[in-house]
Amino acid sequence: MTPTSTASRATVYGYPRQGADRRLKKSIESYWAGRVDADALLGTARELRRQNLAELRDAGIDEIPSNYFSFYDHVLDTAWLLGAIPERHLAAVPDATTPAGRLDRYFAMARGTADAPPMEMTKWFDTNYHYLVPELGPDTRFTLDAGKPLAEFAEALDQGVRTRPVLVGPVSFLLLAKDPTGADGFRPLDLLDRVVPLYVDLLRQLRAAGAEWVQLDEPALVTDQPADVLGKVAETYAALAAEPARPKILVASYFDRLGDALPVLASAPVEGLALDFTGNAAANLDGLAKIGGVQDKRLVAGVVNGRNVWAVDLADALGTLGTLLGLAGSVDVAASCSLLHVPLDVTLDTDLDPEIAGWLSFARQKLDEIVTLRRGLTEGRNAISNTLHVNASRLASRAASPIVKVPAVRERVAAVTDADLHRTSPYGERTKAQRDRLRLPELPTTTIGSFPQTAELRKARAALRAGRLDQDAYREAMRAEIRSVVAEQERIGLDVLVHGEPERNDMVQYFGEQLTGFLATQHGWVQSYGTRYVRPPIIVGDVARPAPMTVEWATYAQSLTERPVKGMLTGPVTMLAWSFVRDDQPAGDTARQVALALRDEVVDLEAAGIKVIQVDEPALRETLPLRTADRAAYLDWAVASFRLATSGVRDDTQVHTHMCYAEFGDVLQAIIDMDADVISLEAARSNMAVVADLARAGYPNEAGPGVWDIHSPRVPSVEEIVGHLRTATAAFPAERLWVNPDCGLKTRGYPEVRATLANLVAATGRLRSR
Repeated sequence: MTPTSTASRATVYGYPRQGADRRLKKSIESYWAGRVDADALLGTARELRRQNLAELRDAGIDEIPSNYFSFYDHVLDTAWLLGAIPERHLAAVPDATTPAGRLDRYFAMARGTADAPPMEMTKWFDTNYHYLVPELGPDTRFTLDAGKPLAEFAEALDQGVRTRPVLVGPVSFLLLAKDPTGADGFRPLDLLDRVVPLYVDLLRQLRAAGAEWVQLDEPALVTDQPADVLGKVAETYAALAAEPARPKILVASYFDRLGDALPVLASAPVEGLALDFTGNAAANLDGLAKIGGVQDKRLVAGVVNGRNVWAVDLADALGTLGTLLGLAGSVDVAASCSLLHVPLDVTLDTDLDPEIAGWLSFARQKLDEIVTLRRGLTEGRNAISNTLHVNASRLASRAASPIVKVPAVRERVAAVTDADLHRTSPYGERTKAQRDRLRLPELPTTTIGSFPQTAELRKARAALRAGRLDQDAYREAMRAEIRSVVAEQERIGLDVLVHGEPERNDMVQYFGEQLTGFLATQHGWVQSYGTRYVRPPIIVGDVARPAPMTVEWATYAQSLTERPVKGMLTGPVTMLAWSFVRDDQPAGDTARQVALALRDEVVDLEAAGIKVIQVDEPALRETLPLRTADRAAYLDWAVASFRLATSGVRDDTQVHTHMCYAEFGDVLQAIIDMDADVISLEAARSNMAVVADLARAGYPNEAGPGVWDIHSPRVPSVEEIVGHLRTATAAFPAERLWVNPDCGLKTRGYPEVRATLANLVAATGRLRSR
């Protein structure tokens, strides 16, 4: 590429909110615990935003965003912005005129109170980030509260930076919402005529404050949308653009290709489009060429993958940018989405092998990649030749590494047959053998797996890592906790017990640390929801299981009780979804490798006398491709990998799975095809809606709809749980129903766990007696 005169800019859509050492999480949780006041929390937030701004500016980012910061979730922030606050939360915190009052009402929406359940939470498209679902009905009235975006813009301006405010666009906000009233014929999108004037007003206020550009995120448009919705998109952006006293509008999409929405946005009277050009979204390049480009618009090109941790192929990305130069009025360089989805900085993990570290790119490194590509685009390849050479060498190092491709693993995958994907007998025969062996009552009670991760457990793991605790002392500490958890469950009266998973840091990381091909980090934290952060492992090569991973703990727990204790594993799809997956081979190939490693563990658990084995797949739905055309192929390998992991056991061994916080309607047939004996599902926040879905789909096996929303600190009453169970038994045969929480209990405290599980058992007793 020869040098051009393109005035390209480097930019990002957003940056991790957490700060070093998850400072935001710790400050918020201190506020919840009453250790700091509202002023202290707000001060921490301002300092984190200041630090992020300085980091982006010093890295060479030309146009810096604002309003991407959030105390909990950006969709929740948008509901607040528009005054879409549920009545129960207004009543729960009636005075929001003070900083503390505003924070308490905001957190009540996210977490609930004793009297006001929280808003529903679900996955943000196909990521592991969760958003709060707006509640909008036919009678919803909106009121603009522009304080946050205006304050954060002014805050940056005081530091000498004119930022680009980022907002969830009106169409996506409404498409992501739900109607809690269930009004016939109503959909939240019908409220556009009430919402658009507020956006117009906000645009005016931002322009008056000095904003030159505003970013409106419309990720919902990368999902299949009918013609009438696309017509609403055209109307919405025509109305917004008609306001003369506004900033220039940049409409952003990410996570997939725009498809039919692309020509609609291309013809809209807005000044810029931001598109993803990674993964499936690379098809946006062909889409642009097909419509003749967007010569009248600024194009922000997401050529650096904002969702994965692999270093970008700079030469390839530069080639894409060069092609785009002929398709747009101007081309800027960006990551494909907000950098919220990757860890902060790879250099913080000083224990990483330097060669492997060179293959990786976290948020801070992605800034350098973006700035390098902007320089290459504007000044030509020669200007970045040394960086291109180093990048190519690192890519070649990765491709040739012996840890990446392991012949023995590949040979075993190649030898898998169709028989390996099926249990010996169908469910109708298996269930008789299992009931004879387990002797469980009607509506069996259980939990999903984990019990509270206490400070003492975390200290023990930290002491083991630091060498202050030897393996024998650590093992005894874990056994002591298992004894306590088993005794607690027996006292409460649960039917199928768990060992509580005290030894596990995370349901994916724990296994990743024991499987070859996975790499664990010490500082690779990523926000999952609110103050919940995880450290996704990185799948760097072919996967195998060197030794049993859970058998010791499961068999010890089983030795303490006559009741069945579940063996607990994380399924292959979730192992991929909650890790940073390889980008050098199809995901289905990696899933089969993980499935075979798990199959070995399942067989060993059965041989050790474990009668019930749970292989969790909470990510099955969230990983579903956003475009319908891509889903069949995904579900084929996803279901096959689960069955490969679980089909090596006898008929009388009961296989469970678990899923949570997703919309299951699109994968009901896949859930049937997985052929687990029992599936437990999140259901409390959605008032058991999934039970009716299972019934309509003809789900033939057993199901445990969650009756306790564990992501809220509320303790549901016996009456509330009875209500959930009555709803469930009205839609689904009681003889095939289980009673359990929505999810694992690791984030909850023991007082609320004891109280709620006692209520759960009492509520189940009422139903049994009737």
